[in-house]
Amino acid sequence: MNTSSLSIACIRSLVIDQINKSKSGHPGMAIGSAPILYTLFTRHLKADPTHPKWMNRDRFILSAGHASALLYAILHVAGYDLSIDDLKQFRQLDSRTPGHPEIDVTPGVDCSSGPLGQGIAQAVGFALAEQSLKNLYPNGKNIFDHYTYCLCGDGCLQEGLSQESISFAGHQKLNKLILFYDNNNVTLDGSLDLSFSEDVKKRFEACEWEVLEVKDGNDVEEIDKAITKAKISPKPSLIIVHTVIGYGSINQGTSKVHGAPLGEEDGRRAKELYKYNYPPFTVLDEVYQDFKNTFIKRGQEKYQAWENLFNEYQKNYPQEAKKIISAQNNSVLTELYSDDPRFDVGVKEATRQTSKTILQFLHANIHNLIGGSADVAGSVYTKIPNEPFFSPEHREGRTINFGIREFAMASIQNGMLLHGGLRTYVGCFLVFADYLKPAIRMAALERIPAVYIFSHDSIAVGEDGPTHQPVEQLAMLRSIPNVEVFRPCDANEVATAYRLMFAQEDHPVCIILTRQALPTLNGTLTKDREKGGYVVSYEVKHADITIIASGSEVSLAIEAQEKLLKQGIDSRVVSMLSMERFLKQDPSYIKETLGNDYSKRITVEMLSSFGWHKFAPHVMSIDTFGASAPFEDCLKKFNFNSDELVRRIKEIL
Repeated sequence: MNTSSLSIACIRSLVIDQINKSKSGHPGMAIGSAPILYTLFTRHLKADPTHPKWMNRDRFILSAGHASALLYAILHVAGYDLSIDDLKQFRQLDSRTPGHPEIDVTPGVDCSSGPLGQGIAQAVGFALAEQSLKNLYPNGKNIFDHYTYCLCGDGCLQEGLSQESISFAGHQKLNKLILFYDNNNVTLDGSLDLSFSEDVKKRFEACEWEVLEVKDGNDVEEIDKAITKAKISPKPSLIIVHTVIGYGSINQGTSKVHGAPLGEEDGRRAKELYKYNYPPFTVLDEVYQDFKNTFIKRGQEKYQAWENLFNEYQKNYPQEAKKIISAQNNSVLTELYSDDPRFDVGVKEATRQTSKTILQFLHANIHNLIGGSADVAGSVYTKIPNEPFFSPEHREGRTINFGIREFAMASIQNGMLLHGGLRTYVGCFLVFADYLKPAIRMAALERIPAVYIFSHDSIAVGEDGPTHQPVEQLAMLRSIPNVEVFRPCDANEVATAYRLMFAQEDHPVCIILTRQALPTLNGTLTKDREKGGYVVSYEVKHADITIIASGSEVSLAIEAQEKLLKQGIDSRVVSMLSMERFLKQDPSYIKETLGNDYSKRITVEMLSSFGWHKFAPHVMSIDTFGASAPFEDCLKKFNFNSDELVRRIKEIL
């Protein structure tokens, strides 16, 4: 048996062993795709397992994350810090080999994946980041020069997200992106033709991709030739590889091997076909040596050459080199502002307008800030004057036209941040946060500082009606673990929210903005804004009730406070800029801010009541869909005004 056949047999056997031992997993694609990853790693992929975070390494994303056993087997034999004992803990509690790849859990894993299609979209983000960074710095083309590889299956290409992503990548001519399509014609429920009959080749060609095909998924030489051709294409490339799912199993080619262990008997049968008749988890020295002579040797040489190049770069461009190093951890090197800018009290301005002012300031001061919106830059106010759009002709551009591709936009942002070196933001209307939700959840899992700018935040959207008026979206965003949500009530709170958003490095953040104008309030000038919740308007003597509000409803609450006082009822108003941040404060501060008596509190927000009862038993909200009318008429229809709030408070008291 030649060296490549022996190594592939070993990798396939490790896949079988991991899944059999855990009694759980997906052997089918992992076995079928083994020659693809073997060829990629031994002949092309540029990476150094002793420096797994090297900024100029090639990236590999396993979009079909259920084939994780294959990735772990490859990473082990390729020299990453992943032991045989780690492979034996596949899919077990707190192991380094979880059921689907997770960033920062397994050395060599470049992004979390598994929800089908998201890996493809994140790979597009990696490829975009590489192109952006090489044009961001003087002589950057020498510092950033790598490929992004991605492996997907039939399922990934059925997800709508994949079409959004391949369309965008083709339009942008992201030619350093190479996608392998494991075409085994099987899905979990049966043969592919039960649900899929399109011509994938024509689909990708229509999206301006190079398409190459390998008829035999076991043919290493043909896979190698296809990768070589793809690397010199002026377009992103798809390599269709025809494989046999569960190759070697008695059930090969069927859905029976998609998501269940082969078992000892069938596993032994498959290994006999591979001519790898060794005890479970056996890796021959010849296999380790194969990867040492190819992948490891090439990676170490490439890393050392790049290290020498970067040392020279540091001598010639010390300030730029400092920025490059700092930015790899997604930190913002430039100070945002020494103190939050102050806005004149009483001036009325939509918070989306203030957001525009601050975002433009940040663009001018954060050299690696890049972002855009899903075709609503003119409404969300993410357009940056005199800044070219990122395009094949202007790779230096730091604003992106994502088109009407909300889900892809958010997933691409994830890939850009995982690549390292850039800070990003994306924007759209709040109601369409539904389209982004799976990507926001992934960003939270990946602990990356994705920024989402959501405008048109309530029924005050008005004439566009209930299809465009958010109700439950804010509660949904607040419910996602490790996501922080800011809903500022005026310009001062917008400024604070932006500073806090870009100062952090380990979680996604949403800022929720109004279409309508809001007054700048005197009480928002306090430094307590940074605590997420604070008293924006104090009682005169003793608070009979605490009114807790966010966003546009804070000024409504203050208006009600004034009316109540005339009727002999003293109250305080708390602005809840960020629930998540407020709940992390010292319990004594929380109690002091909200008041001791839980029964004497009411919350006010022109969206779903869900989540507010942790702060108060009484909630003024909207738990129905909106209506199409001028926003003043909408508010009147739903009786959302200060008089109604006064009535409710008097009823409580």
